[in-house]
Amino acid sequence: MKIVILLFTLISYTTYASFILIPMDEVSQTNHLKAYGITYWSLQQGNTAKWLLNYEGGSFLLEDNESTRNECKIRGVTFYVISDTQAVQILMKISSPSVNMDAILLEKAPKIAVYSPNEKLPWDDAVTLVLTYAEIPFDVVYDEEVLEEKLLLYEWLHLHHEDFTGQFGRFYGAYRTAPWYIEQKKEAENLAKKLGYTKVSEEKLAVALKIKDFVIGGGFMFAMCSATDSFDIALAAEGVDICETMFDGDPSEIDYQDKLDFNKTFAFKDFTLVRNPVEYEFSSIDMTRKRSNIKRTSDYFSLKEYSAKWDPIPTMLCQNHTQLVKGFMGQTTSFDRVSVKSNILVLGENNINHEARYIHGVKGKGMFTFYGGHDPEDYQHRVGDPKTELDLHPNSPGYRLILNNVLFPAAKKKKQKT
Repeated sequence: MKIVILLFTLISYTTYASFILIPMDEVSQTNHLKAYGITYWSLQQGNTAKWLLNYEGGSFLLEDNESTRNECKIRGVTFYVISDTQAVQILMKISSPSVNMDAILLEKAPKIAVYSPNEKLPWDDAVTLVLTYAEIPFDVVYDEEVLEEKLLLYEWLHLHHEDFTGQFGRFYGAYRTAPWYIEQKKEAENLAKKLGYTKVSEEKLAVALKIKDFVIGGGFMFAMCSATDSFDIALAAEGVDICETMFDGDPSEIDYQDKLDFNKTFAFKDFTLVRNPVEYEFSSIDMTRKRSNIKRTSDYFSLKEYSAKWDPIPTMLCQNHTQLVKGFMGQTTSFDRVSVKSNILVLGENNINHEARYIHGVKGKGMFTFYGGHDPEDYQHRVGDPKTELDLHPNSPGYRLILNNVLFPAAKKKKQKT
């Protein structure tokens, strides 16, 4: 009976004369990053697609038409036109219980929002950079839009490298006299006042709580670098003043560490805040200063393998043409495994230092993914450094992980398991 149902499903999917197969393996694909954009574009046109998990690097099977073929040619994406018989053979192979593969139906292009200040340049943030390169459309939102409940218009939200604690990125020690730091601090204070708050920390907490509600209500959130740990720190410190005088005009609370509530956080627990305001670090979550034993030439992290048929979500998030990904630094480079809650999936890790690089969890009806580091192709990005030219890295495994997160909310909901 199961075989009959499977055959009926495959036949119903092959009402077209042919299909477009976009391979995602290491050898065949000339531009992995733009391949995601092609799939997203096809969904926007009202087509459906299949994400072939663990088949040739996580390939895509699209409905064939002249427009999609032309888009692939224009964007430099490798594709093959295959017959319906070939498509059935591929899907039959994938459906076999003996292989760790699955075919996930993608139905609708998710509407994307990037939480970012308007003055930020696209290359200030790896996600904005790769979305632009892959030609995946997105809207920019910031505090006003979040507090006005406009996140309800979106399925997917990315957090720019924000400091949700109100400490202005902990840049005070090195950049307090820099014109850009003075100007950004002034702008943040003016915005907080405009929105009815006396302190930036209070306003950023209100934003973090709205984002938390967005996820609990069924939204998907992705964050990198300092937007990961500063978000959880802000939630844990709700109602507690952890900011020193140079940040908010008055001293922090006495014994604020003991007042943190880790039950309020998404991913992290039992962390210790850094009390020194001139130190470029938020807490013990980050591994940046604990990894001196790792050299750049040997800095890699491995992706975990999950059951495609039973755990499609982590499998989707880990699709790649390699299981070993180059490491890269950031204000928050990676996460101390001791600080990661037991219910969080560690998708990518460096076992040498017991650090998590790429993690995923469920909150209410929604989900979130945290990815350590600033730019997958810029090992140690610094303030003012030139942008990464993705034309030089069209097959970047590190950037593929970002785009996995962009695309997976398009998956048919009944196929998602955790």
